[in-house]
Amino acid sequence: MIGRRDLVKQTGKTDKRGKRIFYILMFIVFFWFIAAQLLGNSEQSSGMSQADYAYQGQILWEKPDGSSEPITVPGKYDVAENETMVLTLQLPETYREQNLMIRSSLQDIRFYVDGKLRIEYDTSDTRIVGKNSASQYVFCPTSAADAGKEVRIELTTHTGKYAGVVNEIYCGDKSELWEYIFEKYGITMIIAFFLLFAGAVTVIFSIALGIVYHLKFDMEYLGWCILLAAAWMLGESKLRQLLVPNASALSQLCFLMIMLGPLPIIYYIDSIQNKRHWKLLRWMECVAILDFVVCCMLHLTGMADFIQTLPVSQGILAAILILVTGTVCYDLYHGYIRKNRYILVGLFVAVASVVVESLAVYFVLSISGIFIGIGMLVLFFVNLVRTISQVRDLERTRQQQEIRKRRKQMETMSLQMIQTLVTSIEAKDEYTRGHSHRVAEYSALIAKELGWKQKDIFHLRNAAHLHDIGNIGIPDAILNKPARLTDEEYAVIKEHTIIGAEILKNITLVKHVVEVARFHHECYDGTGYPDGRKGEEIPIEARIIAVADSYDAMRSRRIYRNTLKPEAIYEQFQKNRGVQFDPEITDTFLRLLDEGRLVIEDEYAGTNAEYGLTEAETEIEKFITNVISTMCTLEDSEGFDFLTGLPMRNRGEKLAAQFMQRYSGFLVFLDMDNLKKINDIYGHKAGDRALKLLGTLLSEYTHQAVVCRLGGDEFLMFMPECGREELTEIVSGILRQFNENKEKDPEIRYASISAGICETAKGAPFEESYTKADKALYYVKQNGKGDLFFYDQIEKELIAECGTGKDLGMIAKALRESGNHSGALNYREFSMLYEYINSLGERHNYQCYLVMITMDILPEGAIHIESIEEALACMEQSIQQKIRKVDICTRYSAMQYLIVLFEPDESQIPMVMDRIFMEYYKKCDRRNFIPRYEYRSILEDKDGDVKKLS
Repeated sequence: MIGRRDLVKQTGKTDKRGKRIFYILMFIVFFWFIAAQLLGNSEQSSGMSQADYAYQGQILWEKPDGSSEPITVPGKYDVAENETMVLTLQLPETYREQNLMIRSSLQDIRFYVDGKLRIEYDTSDTRIVGKNSASQYVFCPTSAADAGKEVRIELTTHTGKYAGVVNEIYCGDKSELWEYIFEKYGITMIIAFFLLFAGAVTVIFSIALGIVYHLKFDMEYLGWCILLAAAWMLGESKLRQLLVPNASALSQLCFLMIMLGPLPIIYYIDSIQNKRHWKLLRWMECVAILDFVVCCMLHLTGMADFIQTLPVSQGILAAILILVTGTVCYDLYHGYIRKNRYILVGLFVAVASVVVESLAVYFVLSISGIFIGIGMLVLFFVNLVRTISQVRDLERTRQQQEIRKRRKQMETMSLQMIQTLVTSIEAKDEYTRGHSHRVAEYSALIAKELGWKQKDIFHLRNAAHLHDIGNIGIPDAILNKPARLTDEEYAVIKEHTIIGAEILKNITLVKHVVEVARFHHECYDGTGYPDGRKGEEIPIEARIIAVADSYDAMRSRRIYRNTLKPEAIYEQFQKNRGVQFDPEITDTFLRLLDEGRLVIEDEYAGTNAEYGLTEAETEIEKFITNVISTMCTLEDSEGFDFLTGLPMRNRGEKLAAQFMQRYSGFLVFLDMDNLKKINDIYGHKAGDRALKLLGTLLSEYTHQAVVCRLGGDEFLMFMPECGREELTEIVSGILRQFNENKEKDPEIRYASISAGICETAKGAPFEESYTKADKALYYVKQNGKGDLFFYDQIEKELIAECGTGKDLGMIAKALRESGNHSGALNYREFSMLYEYINSLGERHNYQCYLVMITMDILPEGAIHIESIEEALACMEQSIQQKIRKVDICTRYSAMQYLIVLFEPDESQIPMVMDRIFMEYYKKCDRRNFIPRYEYRSILEDKDGDVKKLS
């Protein structure tokens, strides 16, 4: 079977062969038709020749001295200018023709029949300027009644060149005479009209191409040459009196075309020669313009007609043609003309045709531009081919440039978009803002010190700007976390190298940008990420940026630490030379650091002037920047809580952490108590009113503070540069004002505000302070809601609380009073379970016990809150492991746990508690805590005995 590709090839060859045969047949038919017209006999209906129309009788020249002389026509005789030449002829007796006709050669003509003026041709009243009437055919109407009469013809000319010229005299029907004239001279007029149309189209087409391609095409000047030649041919046409009403103007136009003809010829030749001979051609241009001005002045003043100054104009035209021929031959000899040499053929044919036509004016009067027409057609055809080829080349070049421009534009757009995104990402965090810019400048300084070329430094700087672009793919919660990262979060952060390389993989405008994004965290000893490359396996660009990146990170402040001291930075680079960093690059970097030459502008300008952007690319950058700004604006608007008007958690925590690095103050953790109860009883609209009230109070009382809503019923506030008493007054005022306002709305009366406070020093880590404020709030909620506590007061309260028991009967009562209990964590679940167990005990006589475990602190023990929390966490784990699944447990207060034992044997309770305490001592080595417990039966009344055991 024939494959599809082979079938297509075979079909293509057959198609080309068929087209070739068609063209051959068409050329055969064309040449056959031309040969038939040239060699075949005429089949026109008239079938008459010049002899059939010419007057056959004798023509006498009546001289001024009274003598007469028979003459033959056409011919030229010795007659002075301004002298009237009189011709007489006798019409035969058999004469029946309707017209006598003779052509005027710049002559005034009068016909007399039988002594009476029959017709007169004189344009002295109709022509604008000039001494002579235009050459044209003059018809004298006759009839059979004129048979045998004498006809007198008077010829007068004011130019010696045409004085005594006698043209052929015709007789016959006017239409037949015009048909004969058209048959004889019509081809010239047709060629002239075609050239007129072709010249106009050429000029218009060339101007249009020039507008499109912003280039001057030499075909425009050729079009003007063709237009001038066509106008000259129409002016010289034997049929011109049929073309326009005023044939005199058309006659004078042909002289003007001869005088102006040198100018487009000069421009055309100068264009195709790429101005190699422009000085010489400029001189000829000036001569042609001067000739035109002088000849027009002489003609207008009547001193000399155009026909009298014509030899000068023709001489100038001939000189220009000789000059053109000489310069073209010179260029051809020296190899300046290599492409499109076929245009020389058309050029030489056109020059030869002009020469022949110019000489024919003096020897053969009836050529009338046929040779110029043929020459112009040949030159037009070859120049059309050349222009089409030129346009094809221009279009190919334009398309290639457009493709390159679009590719570069797309790459530049992608690059600028990525840079803008990098800037927007860095703008989210004060501590990384301008990081990419500084890394780029440090990298450039290092590369310059290493002796890199300026172009390579340029690409390195641009690549460094994009080295952290992969952060786009890192979740904001991790990227902007105001604390140290966990191992899992750090693993996610490491992915930014792979993400960045994937984003930049199609960017070719900046060299090595993909390698830099992927490998700038590789270590010289192979312990880096993501691929574990080492030594020279790491691209040198990435090794340089790794040094610059680490240096900027060390000298930049972070939320969780301050900037490193210069001595510490220097020590880190010395320590990691050959481990994390390339030794040679490290030595270069340290040399710059020692000599104080590692200095740049830290303030990031945010402009792209250094990239040398074009105007179009700048517009693209502005557009992208506007888009990103809009996105950032939307992000900012989405960063605020619509209900309270306060910043949301992400924004607020960042701001608080940033302020803590600058100022000392107090970090306050606030919580709205009983919000869920309000939502359950009165609906979420009531809860929203409570939250909105608290948000309003926080905004009013804390103009100088950073306040945000963490989510749900929790709020965070950092008050900078504030005293303890002042802060206590502010927070107490918020709590007091909230309590007063909630009384006005019965649906939110259950709400209250608890606050935990941690005092912070300037530069204190946010994470640690956040945890302490949270613990202070936890203590408040465990020991009575609607109050405030400072973190440093908790130890005193805990120690004071130890050793004081709680009446379990009162606890049971408090559990039954839903919503008022101030101790148990996750109270609702515990309360529901307790009530269920209690009802089972009453109904089925189940025996359940309520057990309270208290952590006592030795009087001499100075224990911090962290140690207390650790001991309590161990106790909680021990309880969960040693009690049964049917038993329930909750943390009751800061130092106490509450357990409900379902139907146990009372004698077994001490054993259960011993197992819990033994498990506790295994988990916790703290000996400053002494756990003890007490219990009571649930079925007993509130005055029942309570057993206390240690």
